[in-house]
Amino acid sequence: MYLAIREMRFAKVRYTLIATIMLLVSFLVLFVTGLAGGLAYDNAASIENMDATHFVMEKDSNHRFTRSQVGAGVLEQAKSTAGEKNAQPLGVRMATVTLEGAKLDVTLLGVEPEGWLTPSAVEGSALTEAGAGSVLVDSKLKDSGVRIGSTLVDQASGMKWTVGGFVSRESFSHSPAVFLSRQDWRQLQLISAGARGGMPTDTTYSAIAVKASKQQAERLAAALPGNEIVTKSEAVSAIPGYKEEQGSLMMMIVFLFVISAFVLAVFFYVITIQKSSQFGILKAIGTRAAYLAGSVALQVLLLCVGSLTVSHPCPSRGTTE
Repeated sequence: MYLAIREMRFAKVRYTLIATIMLLVSFLVLFVTGLAGGLAYDNAASIENMDATHFVMEKDSNHRFTRSQVGAGVLEQAKSTAGEKNAQPLGVRMATVTLEGAKLDVTLLGVEPEGWLTPSAVEGSALTEAGAGSVLVDSKLKDSGVRIGSTLVDQASGMKWTVGGFVSRESFSHSPAVFLSRQDWRQLQLISAGARGGMPTDTTYSAIAVKASKQQAERLAAALPGNEIVTKSEAVSAIPGYKEEQGSLMMMIVFLFVISAFVLAVFFYVITIQKSSQFGILKAIGTRAAYLAGSVALQVLLLCVGSLTVSHPCPSRGTTE
């Protein structure tokens, strides 16, 4: 340790440059990691925020909410298996709504009013059974001019909803979430079926959200062989673009680690070659090779730990807000 620290004090400029490079790489890894975490949360915030442990979806839907349709019978079976209060319907639909002529891309989420899938309102009134025609919207829509009392018009169906309140950090596939009551969700389906020239059918949902143990999930899978039981993590990973987005960013992080390791190795290799004559003299007077190797390793460790300590952020959730 004495030799390592003394040498670093003697060659301050050289080791300061190496430490600076390591610090910049550490900051870059930090920024990319924060970006990955923020994008992941923004892509699946509404699903991540739900208390559900599993989702019952249509078979062969590839775990995607937008490809799945389940009926009331599946909901009743889920309630009888997991418990009356542990299963609730969830509808998911990508949509475009208009506000005074301006078009906004949103995700419509049909939920049980006052149920555990419905987020708490941070401003305005909550979603209630009696509040048909009223919706909760993500606070990001404030930037687009949405206010409490604003009227949103669904471009496809023509349905109109009044903004009754705002929720915080609720999004799906990078689009702000709009929470509808079950009544409005059913009305939306009826209008959509009529527009396609079809006959009104029973209300269907994208999935049934369930709070269940592993054993209950297995019993539910046995009771519903025509459906699939999907964990929350699987449902999040199946959101369009989620795995591709996270895979690209994780590859960047891995390459940054590899590049920083190579840069550090090259620096110390060159420095060690330059000091070969000094090492020869030290070995001639009795210094062990293990001591010299430990001295170099200690210098690498001190530089890495110092750089990581300086660049280490305060613990917080990465977000894109």
